[in-house]
Amino acid sequence: MTLDHLFADSQGIEVRGREPMREGWRAYFAMVPDYHIAVTDHLENGPVVALFGRANGTYAPGGRILSQNRWETPAAWKAVVRDGLIAEWRVYADNEPMRRLIRTQPA
Repeated sequence: MTLDHLFADSQGIEVRGREPMREGWRAYFAMVPDYHIAVTDHLENGPVVALFGRANGTYAPGGRILSQNRWETPAAWKAVVRDGLIAEWRVYADNEPMRRLIRTQPA
């Protein structure tokens, strides 16, 4: 990631800066340790790359990975590359499957 990296998700949440985003990813992977994206198609236009596929993982409150907490959703991502680093990463996905799990599971 670039030092001025921008992350944005489909809920309008933005995180700016490499270090804040590293902390964000650490927290996300603690919550969904098996997070995975599967890219089925991509388009490139200079420094801009669009990716299409699915995202999935298991919501793991307290580090407990339980099969009933698995989710999957269609997703798309936009990346902007600068000097070989990701300057911008945007996620377009329906987060409701995971939000539903968070609402119904004890922390």
